[in-house]
Amino acid sequence: MLGACTTTKAVRDSVVQAPSKCVDQTVQIYFEPDSADVTAEGRAVINQAAAATRGCMVKRIDVLGLADAAGVPQANLELSQRRAQSVTAVLANAGLPDAEFHVAALGQVGSISPDGAARPLRRRADVVLRLEPRP
Repeated sequence: MLGACTTTKAVRDSVVQAPSKCVDQTVQIYFEPDSADVTAEGRAVINQAAAATRGCMVKRIDVLGLADAAGVPQANLELSQRRAQSVTAVLANAGLPDAEFHVAALGQVGSISPDGAARPLRRRADVVLRLEPRP
């Protein structure tokens, strides 16, 4: 009888596992109009995301700078590039383990829907932390 209980426990333990906290995380860092300066709130979001990666391996960090449709397209592209760069700098100083950064900017591309409506809240950088459990 005792052998059967041991076998059942071993099978259960192999199926029931705590979920891994090392799953990809996405955060959005918002900016003031016409600004590429990371706000105090943005720094807090980045620091919180960095703290959540402790114990994980950071494989890659994707940073995508965005802008809304107001203004000249070229200026918006440059603004979204500066936003991506400033978020990358704050991420690099946030205590994250060494990781490969992929940094891109779209400017206002995608800020107008197919029906011509402006998409709000495009003054941001999207950050994806690609995480894996440590071996």
